[in-house]
Amino acid sequence: MVALSSAPLDVAALVRDVQTKEHGAVVTFLGTTRETSPDDPRPVAALEYEAYDSMAIPEMEKIASEAREQFGPLAIAIVHRTGRVALGEPSVAVVVAAPHRARAFDACRYAIDALKARVAVWKQEVYADGETAWVANTPP
Repeated sequence: MVALSSAPLDVAALVRDVQTKEHGAVVTFLGTTRETSPDDPRPVAALEYEAYDSMAIPEMEKIASEAREQFGPLAIAIVHRTGRVALGEPSVAVVVAAPHRARAFDACRYAIDALKARVAVWKQEVYADGETAWVANTPP
């Protein structure tokens, strides 16, 4: 399952979507809005995300497929927020269920790293002082 969502992410629902009796491990990565930016000393109030849906979704599906090919058998969910994301809220979730933990961890890391490097989602930091700045994704 891959998606872009303007609504808050329901991590428990994503876990339920991927977990089966065959999977002994479920690994979850959440990227959340933090109060500080590594590139700007001003406090962050929120993030604003924009995505090019017709490019982002197929690339996210490709990443999920690659993860299954490299680390499978597994089930994977990748969901990225669009719109405004407040402090502490998840902006991206990758949930992987696999028979064993090593493959689940490896697939989860692969998916988030590939998403950051390849998916057409853009982030704008909204600072407490009201200013904004577009920030480049930073691959691992």
